[in-house]
Amino acid sequence: MAQAHSHLAQHIDTESHSDWFGLDNFDHDMPEPLPIILDDQVQPPPCENSCYSEEKVELVGDDPLQDSQMNQDQDEVKEDGDIRDEALRCIEELVLSFLTQLVDAVPHPYSGDSTKEVKCKKIVLQLADRRKEHDRSDSDMPLRTLAMPHRSRGTSARPFAQVFRVLDLMHEALTDDIPTTKRDMYYKDIQLFGSQSTVDRVVDDIAATFQLGRADLNVRASSKGLICGGGLFLHLSSGETLQIKDTEPTLIPHAEDIQRYEVDCELAWVLVVEKEAVFQTLCRLRVGTHHALPGKGLIITGKGYPDVATRHLMNALSTNLPQRIPILALVDGDAYGIDILSVYKYGSLHMQHERDQLVAKRIQWLGIWSSELPALGIQRDALIPITPHDERKARVLLKRESTPAHWRKELQHMLFTRRKAEIEILDFTRPNHTAGLGRHSESLSEELSSSGTPLLRYLVAKIPAACKEAGGQDP
Repeated sequence: MAQAHSHLAQHIDTESHSDWFGLDNFDHDMPEPLPIILDDQVQPPPCENSCYSEEKVELVGDDPLQDSQMNQDQDEVKEDGDIRDEALRCIEELVLSFLTQLVDAVPHPYSGDSTKEVKCKKIVLQLADRRKEHDRSDSDMPLRTLAMPHRSRGTSARPFAQVFRVLDLMHEALTDDIPTTKRDMYYKDIQLFGSQSTVDRVVDDIAATFQLGRADLNVRASSKGLICGGGLFLHLSSGETLQIKDTEPTLIPHAEDIQRYEVDCELAWVLVVEKEAVFQTLCRLRVGTHHALPGKGLIITGKGYPDVATRHLMNALSTNLPQRIPILALVDGDAYGIDILSVYKYGSLHMQHERDQLVAKRIQWLGIWSSELPALGIQRDALIPITPHDERKARVLLKRESTPAHWRKELQHMLFTRRKAEIEILDFTRPNHTAGLGRHSESLSEELSSSGTPLLRYLVAKIPAACKEAGGQDP
């Protein structure tokens, strides 16, 4: 960090233009803090007759040695204090650097002839450029420059004022040990910031520049993700315990508020759903504990592009759940659905400084696939034509090296047919058109054909197959 921070501010005499307003706004990243989980060793002990045992296992924080746990807690408190001190030092050094430049740039009133025009030095501030790929093993991160004064259109002082107002609020949150939110920051100076996206952008730029998480700066973003189902308990640092229910959604807490996770041995699958409307339907149908599906399941939605709290939870589940429990995603079979899936699995470019805590590497694409629609009896005319935005997004995804072969095939199929498949297209399916999807019980399919919704029939056909495949891979 020292190398990156050493050139945060410097003098230059040549003209330079600020690129402040050119940074894209990616609200879906909802940049959020690094998780503070009290115990990283979260491998659950194996259960006897695991799927249907009433025994519960601790995902986090289950240490049989009390003395060892106390020592670990003390180490974590010390580590948190060290991170807080480091964050304060970074903020104060950046402000001091700016003030030093400012003093040096202002002409001295007794420096010479007052009638002679004096050329002022520029004040320069360099922040991390989150738009560019960065190898985290390389200490020289990409930077972008703010300069004052400059000849570009618009005031050159405003971006500086926005940065230092955010730094001031961060410093206050750290010294008072009271977390703040990006929303609170915006409402404390609406006239200066102009929009919430400006605060979001500045907070993330500062965190990336300091190579810290937003939680380390005591800044949070509003949670929006929901979870329902069965088999999970969230033990909060406040002492409260949240039991995830299949009858009503629960707002996903911030990662730093979660002390430990506890999973029931009956937990058999996890399903991430792109759309809130679909999530609410599944919650109303109590799919998390539905008798037609194996064991208990968790259903999660980030309401489109996920916020960081949702991504932290998915990271914890992906990292710590046994391999026999598949983590699945139900998204639209179009470019934007695949892009949302990519954010869950690989993270986002603009949050790469926190990527390790935000990715769910084990997540698999359950559906909807454009290529499976003929097997569902859905005709091409029932599909929605793609838009120019869909086509551009698809081509961007095809250029990414990380895009898996199956995803590429579906994107190419979408571009070839000029049609996209949204989850709602399942309403056009007929009961006798799910046999090709791996239905696990003929008698069960007959039962669902009369009473189950098309969406439920689709999940009953595919989730058990995914569980069987995951169980076969379990060591």
